[in-house]
Amino acid sequence: MTVTRFAPSPTGYIHIGNLRTALFNWLIARKAGGTFILRLDDTDPDRSKEEYVDAIKEDLEWLGLTWDRVERQSLRLDRYAEAADALRAAGRFYEAFETPTELDLKRKKQLNMGRPPVYDRAALGLDEAEKERLRAERGPGVWRFKLDQERIEWEDGILGPVSIDAASVSDPVLIRGDGQVLYTLASVVDDTEMGVTHVVRGSDHVTNTATQIQIMAALGHGHPDFAHHSLLTGPQGEALSKRLGTLSLRDLRAGGLEPMAVLSLMARLGSSDPVELRSSLDELIEGFDVTRFGAAPTKFDAGDLKPLTARVLAARPYEDMAGTIRAAGVPDAIAPDFWSVVRENVETRADIAPWWHLFRDGPTPQVAEEDRDFVDEALALLPPHPYGPGTWSEWTGAVKARTGRKGKSLFMPLRLALTGQARGPEMAQVLPLFQVPLR
Repeated sequence: MTVTRFAPSPTGYIHIGNLRTALFNWLIARKAGGTFILRLDDTDPDRSKEEYVDAIKEDLEWLGLTWDRVERQSLRLDRYAEAADALRAAGRFYEAFETPTELDLKRKKQLNMGRPPVYDRAALGLDEAEKERLRAERGPGVWRFKLDQERIEWEDGILGPVSIDAASVSDPVLIRGDGQVLYTLASVVDDTEMGVTHVVRGSDHVTNTATQIQIMAALGHGHPDFAHHSLLTGPQGEALSKRLGTLSLRDLRAGGLEPMAVLSLMARLGSSDPVELRSSLDELIEGFDVTRFGAAPTKFDAGDLKPLTARVLAARPYEDMAGTIRAAGVPDAIAPDFWSVVRENVETRADIAPWWHLFRDGPTPQVAEEDRDFVDEALALLPPHPYGPGTWSEWTGAVKARTGRKGKSLFMPLRLALTGQARGPEMAQVLPLFQVPLR
């Protein structure tokens, strides 16, 4: 069975970059009829918060990305301890005591000598007496995995063949001096014990994947199929990382964006397929192929989401929107007609209430000084309220005959005077919705 996972840290709100990883893994699992696991990387007790656990679940549920089960790494510390013991017994785990300052000096020295800044494995030369002395002086050391210094190769689902020389990579720290298990070890144990078959994540994890493949082998396991998607940039190619705080799913939801607009964009962005608005999750699943994605950085523009949201809403039947329309205050008796008129003129659900306020309370006219006399004369010819389907045609015909105006010089000043907007639905449809006389 295909098994995938999304493993966020509950240390903050998930953002659009996180969504890409979650969505790809969810789509792979659902397309194969497999299992999608929400795995909370909460091994850092100081930074992990329950409020973020709840927020992650709320954001995924908003998008319809449901999970088959939830796992918490904080409940699996005994499994990581057993794996650490196994690595020690195999001679692949060693304790190191360098301070951050010492490590930084070593890196600078290596760079000055034109060498890659790889940990020099000095800790392997310590005898037990030296280790005891360092523990007494500095406290417990970190635990590093001893890499086999050979090439690590795998066939990546997006990048194709990948080969990394382990000699160019530092032995990774898997357990900190305070005993906290780090992601690299916890993820290896979880992926193998939970039977994860496919892992899709950002290309910034490629080196991490190489070390994890060796750790899995050292524990007697094979590895999942890995695929590394490109990282998102801003619309001009700028780093997106500094802006991700404003691109949380929570903020996008609060901004009135529709889930299918967000998902339709993210399910195709960076692939060789065009972005197409999908009407359902089933359509997304059917059209997804991770091999269609490329390795080049992918430009993301949040501005693309509003036009897609507008298209989602325009396609919604009244029955799907009735609750939102009712919440905006629109009476049930006219709500279906109201929606048929405004549906193609709202960018987000937040635009619905202002349209109703216009029809309920009347406009804030926009009248150019040169059109003021014309508008006053035209309004004097407006038939009495309530207005019907033929009122606009009847009225503008009378105004044209009286003033001689025609075309845009006739219609635009009247639209601005009655709606305060230069664009909008057909005025013949708009006039009957006004609940108050306009003169």
